[in-house]
Amino acid sequence: MTKSKILRLEDLACVIEKLKSEGKSIAQCHGCFDLLHLGHIKHFQAAKNVADIVIVTITPDRFVNKGPGRPVFNENLRMEAIAALQAVDYVSLNNWDTAIETIKLLKPSFYIKGQDYIDRDKDLTKNIYLEEDAVKSVGGSIVFTEEITFSSSNLVNAHFSPYDEKVQDYMHNLKSKFSSEDVISYINALTDVNVLVIGDTIIDEYHYCLPLGKSSKSPTISTVYIRSEEYAGGSLAIANHIEQYCKKVELVTVLGTLSNQEDVIDKNLSKGVDRKFFYRSDSPTNTKRRYLDKYLNTKLFEVTFMNDTFINQSLENEIISYLKSNIDNYDLVLICDFGHGFISPGLQEYLQNSGKYLSVNAQTNSNNYGFNYITKYKKVDYISIDEKELRLPFGDNYGKLENLIEKLSQITNCNEITITLGQAGSLFYANGKYYSSPAFADSVKDSVGAGDAVLSITTLLTYTKAPAELIPFIGNCMGTIAVNIIGNEHPVYKKDLTKFINHFMK
Repeated sequence: MTKSKILRLEDLACVIEKLKSEGKSIAQCHGCFDLLHLGHIKHFQAAKNVADIVIVTITPDRFVNKGPGRPVFNENLRMEAIAALQAVDYVSLNNWDTAIETIKLLKPSFYIKGQDYIDRDKDLTKNIYLEEDAVKSVGGSIVFTEEITFSSSNLVNAHFSPYDEKVQDYMHNLKSKFSSEDVISYINALTDVNVLVIGDTIIDEYHYCLPLGKSSKSPTISTVYIRSEEYAGGSLAIANHIEQYCKKVELVTVLGTLSNQEDVIDKNLSKGVDRKFFYRSDSPTNTKRRYLDKYLNTKLFEVTFMNDTFINQSLENEIISYLKSNIDNYDLVLICDFGHGFISPGLQEYLQNSGKYLSVNAQTNSNNYGFNYITKYKKVDYISIDEKELRLPFGDNYGKLENLIEKLSQITNCNEITITLGQAGSLFYANGKYYSSPAFADSVKDSVGAGDAVLSITTLLTYTKAPAELIPFIGNCMGTIAVNIIGNEHPVYKKDLTKFINHFMK
């Protein structure tokens, strides 16, 4: 009986059409419904009092963004549990990340929401407005129920946490000082900031293959090509992240005329990012082509297309001239120095003497290993790098982090520094004090670009003087979402970050 209630969306749409032709009214409930509890049951019973037939659509696992370890129960278990309830007539798995398209497909008579949504402005995603428009467009109406409410996130965090005692103690301490509304208010405060992003463009190509085995004639792994994807990396990805949070962002970067990749950039760079491209004739636009095992999602090898010598004097002068005319339009400058030839010594010197708040990442990667140290900067306001990028300039693989951070602070005249530590979380240095945050990711799809996501949000938070204790926490929340995005396919959306924090802190 329970299994017969679970239908594909397309089949459910046909059933609903038939029921409505028989004069039946349809109520649709929608949500994650992880850790089914009394509040959910009363919600469905209240929907049964509104309409003849109650249908429940479930958020798929891949779109659940309620913090680490969520959902606790996979989509099949969640559907089975709800289908077992007497008040529910049909259950289906949604195909999208919101209910909007589902409402338009199913055309319910009523769309049922709990009393938490009566004040629509409290919905962090603001989807409630779009859902209400969708149900009205199909001739239905929205109904708010007034049954007792519980929080699945509260129950999950209290009894089903995926974390060890150390992380739970950290979160308990943080929540004793800040509410989720406090934290989100600092993110919302970023909307008035104008940012200039300047740095290397990188196009990330992901070529998915099926490994066949070693060739019989040579020690070569043979693969079959399946498909490819192209993503905006480097300064493009950082500009996309920043654009989600601040008032205005402009990207200044250099492309190569030998293969400018502008079609890829136009497709992947947010339309909200103002752009100023300069061109060098002796290079392609930096492109990193990665070959991956499709099923394991592991990288087999990488081929890079670039000329990483510094831009010539003429181009450097042209860029500096442009910056002199426009830099006063921005509150802060974020330098994304991937060591691929754009951030020349002359450009670096100009930016350090510009008088602007300066945030910097000088990245160490396979193309510049040992040649792009953060210590070349002498006058910056904020630095975000990883542990290896801190250790390399000092040739110290095992020394105490705090000692190295203080050395870096003296060399760069920088009083606020974030060091990302991978699975160990991150350490934030601010005016002689240290603030740490553990890592929150319980799974990793792709670590490429996670550091750029952390750099983006922490730059804005340090500029706006958010509480120092919150900066590594918010940065790690941003990184946790980023490592579950393949190849900068999209930025960490503001709605996803605020939703993640809201549920994680319950």
